[in-house]
Amino acid sequence: MWFTYYVQMKRNLTLAIDDRIVKEARKIALDRETTLTKLVRDYLEKLVAENSSTEKQRAVDQLNESFKRYQVHVGKRTWNRADLHERT
Repeated sequence: MWFTYYVQMKRNLTLAIDDRIVKEARKIALDRETTLTKLVRDYLEKLVAENSSTEKQRAVDQLNESFKRYQVHVGKRTWNRADLHERT
């Protein structure tokens, strides 16, 4: 028997940031009772989520536009639900 599972891995990231920015960011983290790492992680997660929802909305908009643009009139409906499910 096989089981499929997914492991969420974390990756270390090295950034080159001006010392003044790091000091100020650490103060902000301290005021918020969190860490600089958590501040950066939360920011990046928010950025990715916003981008994802923007891309989804763009795709939905494009789909809706194509529905408007390529509407096809197929004529009057001459059938009903019972006709479709009628067995011969």
